Amino acid sequence: MSRVLKTWLLTVALVACACSHSEDAGVGVAQETAEQAVCDSGAGEATQEEDSPTEAKLRAMGLVDIAEMDSSIAVHLVYATPYNFLGKQLYHDLNKAFMLPEMAEKLVKAQQELKKIRPDLNLLIYDASRPVSVQREMWEMVKGTDKMMFVSNPNRGHGMHNYGAAVDVTLMDCTGQPLPMGSEYDYFGEEAKTTNEQQLLQDGRITKRELENRLLLRKVMTGAGLHTIQSEWWHFNLTNSDTERQKLELIDF
Repeated sequence: MSRVLKTWLLTVALVACACSHSEDAGVGVAQETAEQAVCDSGAGEATQEEDSPTEAKLRAMGLVDIAEMDSSIAVHLVYATPYNFLGKQLYHDLNKAFMLPEMAEKLVKAQQELKKIRPDLNLLIYDASRPVSVQREMWEMVKGTDKMMFVSNPNRGHGMHNYGAAVDVTLMDCTGQPLPMGSEYDYFGEEAKTTNEQQLLQDGRITKRELENRLLLRKVMTGAGLHTIQSEWWHFNLTNSDTERQKLELIDF
């Protein structure tokens, strides 16, 4: 668990909040009211630590730490742990979510809109800027396996994470628990896609509550000007334009 998320969870643990995790599509009115109970957002802020060498390089490129823009946005970089689909820690001195300033501004806007709709929820970032060196390591691990299609080949181009122009994000309740979304993060089956959700619901492969959570996440993220992709409910880009991508600086170290 990252330092930022640990600090955030310590804060919210001190806050009285009633949150429900029921997956029953027929949740009652009283339970819905409890789910939307307001968590006190003034319980404190995460203490900022000195940048690691990798974080210092990202900052020198003009990227910003989202925690310095809005400390209520939680961060748990999954690749800073071994608990990811590759089973290996890939970020060894990167625990902060760095991104382009424009990306950070839109993310803060999304968080503010989320708090208007559901004051008890926060955005939770799983991944942000990713150096090309890490992308190469990821590619070498999946090359020749059935996971190849889910990782960008750095020899043929680069994904938006490699420009600081993408985030992987979900919704988190006021106890620090991610909301159910119908699939785990970095799950690459049909349930992760955004193109056939009504059919998934009809087939019982995702629940009504899970679909509502996805729609809420997309509502606040796209409302802030960010862009979805079809294969991953958690992934949002600053732009989907190849012309705009060519203007961005690659995080090539």
